[in-house]
Amino acid sequence: MQTTHQIALETKHATLDKRIVEETHRPHPDALRVAQLKKQKLKLKEEIAQI
Repeated sequence: MQTTHQIALETKHATLDKRIVEETHRPHPDALRVAQLKKQKLKLKEEIAQI
């Protein structure tokens, strides 16, 4: 059973994934921004895995 916290984390994870895709499809993607988003996404993934 998923908790509200876990659902919130998974929603944030999906949002970050969408933002990464959007940034990488821009004509001149910001590599630093993509790296920051990926780092945030990884932290969320690790937090979800610990639940």
